[in-house]
Amino acid sequence: MSHTVTIEPIGEQIEVEEGQTILAAALRQGVWLPFACGHGTCATCKVQVLEGDVEIGDASPFALMDVERDEGKVLACCATVESDVTIEADIDVDPDFEGHPVEDYAATVTDIVDLSPTIKGLHLKLDRPMTFQAGQYINIELPGVDGARAFSLANQPSKADEVELHVRLVEGGAATTYIHEQLRAGDELKLSGPYGQFFVRSSQPGDLIFIAGGSGLSSPQSMIMDLLEQNDERKIVLFQGARNQAELYNRELFEALDRDHDNFTYVPALSQAEGDADWSGYQGYVHEAAKEHFDGRFAGNKAYLCGPPPMIDAAITALMQGRLFERDIFMEKFLTAADGAEETQRSALFKKI
Repeated sequence: MSHTVTIEPIGEQIEVEEGQTILAAALRQGVWLPFACGHGTCATCKVQVLEGDVEIGDASPFALMDVERDEGKVLACCATVESDVTIEADIDVDPDFEGHPVEDYAATVTDIVDLSPTIKGLHLKLDRPMTFQAGQYINIELPGVDGARAFSLANQPSKADEVELHVRLVEGGAATTYIHEQLRAGDELKLSGPYGQFFVRSSQPGDLIFIAGGSGLSSPQSMIMDLLEQNDERKIVLFQGARNQAELYNRELFEALDRDHDNFTYVPALSQAEGDADWSGYQGYVHEAAKEHFDGRFAGNKAYLCGPPPMIDAAITALMQGRLFERDIFMEKFLTAADGAEETQRSALFKKI
């Protein structure tokens, strides 16, 4: 049995199966609802029930307070429906969002490579092509690991039957430890996707700035490779931050792209370059490299940020000081399970992106 859920103010209708959450049904039918943690603790997916009967599910009392429950609010990631329902959600429909439905895939590990002392490149072959936008992510299931884990796609959409992930080893992290220490070529895994609202806003004018730190390079790599493949004529600058040269992975790839494409510039930055005697590039934090390159003036550009929260926050401050505004900046923070979420988060400086 299924019921129809009408989502206002956009007027979209989705079919929700018995026992299926509103969020899961929406994503699998190509309708985006705001969400972050996906398991009832962050309140990002809070919606208002206007009509119909809804079962609240396992929503945290901190994310959904008693007074909100009395007002008819629910968390879409936990709520199931018992009749046809109308809800109201805080949706900012982006004209560049392609809305590819989330689907399940079987994948075979084809290769695992060392990108840096702490980051591995995981390559998978899918059982069928997956349509996605560059910058989006997938959820992957791993043996013995409770719950799926989110990793950004590093390959461009033209490689639709392949998956490339950049996985940093997190101390005490069950999923990343399994990938680094136990996963082998030939192993079979299950994953779902695509997810996320991190993608290039192609309809918006302006040249492009990418600022990446650590394994946060994955999404910008996918986006940049896709843009260059599509012969996008905008100027593109990638600032890649790392502590030292050993951690500055895929440097040769981007140096080659810099040589081959007049509209692409690559600027690596090392924050702890003291031990790298042969390093002649920028020494300092990656947001400082961006400030120096643009002489502190970023107006007229669009910025895409991906990496750990401290890097994101420092980059936002630098960009805003250089005359970029909320509408010009898009981001994806890399949070681990220890941070309380595995998926995309918004900066506290922003109401929405």
